[in-house]
Amino acid sequence: MIRSFQIGGLTLHTFGILVGLGFLAGLWLAGKRCRAVGLSPEVPYDLAFPWILISALVGARLLYVVSYWQRDFAGQSWIEPFAIWRGGLVFYGGLGLAIVVGIWRIRRLRLPLWKVSDCLVPGLALGHVFGRIGCLLNGCCYGRVCDLPWALRYPHEFTADHLPVFPLDPVHPTQAYEALLDLTLAGALTWLHGRRRFEGQVSAAYLMGYAGIRSFVEFFRGDYPIISHPLSGIFTPGQFASAFVFAAGFALYLFRRHDRLPKSGSSAR
Repeated sequence: MIRSFQIGGLTLHTFGILVGLGFLAGLWLAGKRCRAVGLSPEVPYDLAFPWILISALVGARLLYVVSYWQRDFAGQSWIEPFAIWRGGLVFYGGLGLAIVVGIWRIRRLRLPLWKVSDCLVPGLALGHVFGRIGCLLNGCCYGRVCDLPWALRYPHEFTADHLPVFPLDPVHPTQAYEALLDLTLAGALTWLHGRRRFEGQVSAAYLMGYAGIRSFVEFFRGDYPIISHPLSGIFTPGQFASAFVFAAGFALYLFRRHDRLPKSGSSAR
C-alpha cells in the first residue's frame, strides 16, 4: 500500500491526490451532462470553485473530527483536526453541507435547481470512486476480519495511526467493494439522465441508490468497534445515516414525479 511518496523534497499523500482527481472527474462528467440538456458545461465549475469544494471538505472533516475525537484527536497537536491530506473524511458530512451550499449557489446564479442537480449527481458518484480508492490505499474505512481469497492484509506499519482498532489479520476490502458499486451507480445515473421523466428524478435515484450501497457495504466494515452510538449493535453509524438519506431521496421522488418533462426533453442523451 502506498500512503505517500516524495518528489524531490515534497511529500505527496495518495489520499489527497485521489480525492482531487475524483473531484475533477466528477466535474468532467457533470459538464457533459450539462451540455446534453442545453446548459453551459461551465456550470459545474462555477458551482464547485470554491463553493462546493470548500463546503464538502469542511463538512466531511467536521463530522469525522466530531465522530472520532476520542480515538484520533484527544491529546494530539492542534493541527491534527485540519490535516485532511492524511485522510479522515466522512462522506455524509460533506454531502450534507455541500447540498445546502450548492442549493444556495444555484439559486444565487438563477439556474434551474433540479435540472442542474440531475446533471451533477452522476459526477458525484464517479468522483466517489476515486475517493474510496484513496481510502483503500490510506487504510481507513477498512473491513472486518475474514479469510476470503480476496481478503486484504495491510502492512504492519499501518497500525500506528489506527490503534487500538486496526486489525493485523486479513480484512474485507470494503473500500474496493464501494468503489465498484459507486462506479456502477455512476453509469446507471448517466444512463437514467438521458431517459429521465422529470427533473429531480436522477437526484432522487442517487440518494436512494447510494444509501442502499452504503448500507450494504457497512455490513462488512470493521472500523466502528470503539464508537458508541444509540443503536450500537443494531446499525452502524453509516447505516443509520443512510436510512435518512434514502428517506430524503424517496420523498424527493414523490415530490417531483408529477412535474413531467415534455417528451422532447426526455430524449437528450
